[in-house]
Amino acid sequence: MSDNNRELPIGKNEDVEFAKDMADEDDLEALERAHEADARQENP
Repeated sequence: MSDNNRELPIGKNEDVEFAKDMADEDDLEALERAHEADARQENP
């Protein structure tokens, strides 16, 4: 395999500011889905 096929580091979008007390149902669902997506990427 070439160097282009090596395992790449995992990135996360954790720098987003989020105020739970201002969140609505859609925001909380999006947060849950983001956590689930991160978990899938870390444990393929």
